Amino acid sequence: MSPVDVVTVGESLGLLVAGRHGRLQHVPSMDLGFGGAESNVAIGVARLGGVSAWIGRLGADSLGELITREIRAEGVQVHVTYDAEVATALMLKERPRPGHSRITYYRRGLAGSRLAPADIPENPIRDAAVLHVTGITAALGESAAQAVDAALDLAARFKVRISFDVNHRSGLWASDSEARVAYRKLASRADVIFAGEKEAELLTGVAAGPQQLEALLEMGAREAVVKRGDQGAISLNRDGVKCEKAALPLEPVDTVGAGDAFVAGWLLEWVRGSSPEARMDTAIACGAAACGAEGDWESLPTARELENQLGTADPVIR
Repeated sequence: MSPVDVVTVGESLGLLVAGRHGRLQHVPSMDLGFGGAESNVAIGVARLGGVSAWIGRLGADSLGELITREIRAEGVQVHVTYDAEVATALMLKERPRPGHSRITYYRRGLAGSRLAPADIPENPIRDAAVLHVTGITAALGESAAQAVDAALDLAARFKVRISFDVNHRSGLWASDSEARVAYRKLASRADVIFAGEKEAELLTGVAAGPQQLEALLEMGAREAVVKRGDQGAISLNRDGVKCEKAALPLEPVDTVGAGDAFVAGWLLEWVRGSSPEARMDTAIACGAAACGAEGDWESLPTARELENQLGTADPVIR
């Protein structure tokens, strides 16, 4: 067994969240936290009892210190480079009405976008069962994209499985065609690819349906997973095993981070050798739990909470 179940590489940002619903110009206060797809996944794995690590670059500032402290407090191994020249990136989250959010990013040229190959340590990747990356980091700039490549090179050298979540952010790319080229390059190196239906269409040119999964597998992955939001998810592997699960019924409070929670649950079950059905059950339940409260990662479930979600726990809390 590997000492680390999942290691992730990518940007974490400070997060300012409107203190109440409504137009931002009428909101009197903001709450300070942090978020980031890759650190969300690392936290999700740790919450479920797995061993996880996060690799990233932060500003040498108070926000960088806050993010480091909070990720470590969640039981994640942190491998961070502090940038003394620029600040930690920031995202601002408005809440125009319940169940909806609008996010503005302040990240170009800031610490996360300056992640470099030299910031990628060998040991956490060598010691991991899975390296997880997303399309977000590749979109931040040439240096960050090169850092992802360096991490993938290490994973290939040490025969570490690679997970790629498209996580398309249109505002970070000059065009969809530019994004497609970068995503296909990453997908060609992955053992498992995660994508939403629109992301899979962007990547493959194939509209929603079973052919999307086949097209994703043709890129070289062993398994493809398409996340379908409130319609659940569907997966297919190279052995022809297909798994489709419906979403759990819920009234979402905040859907931000649900996809990362899904990936965290799926990956940990994959590392543990669980069946495709068990992976999907856990992933769906984690995604649903993440929708139950505000925040990028705060409502990610613990192992005990997941048992309750799946109905497998002792109903009496002792």
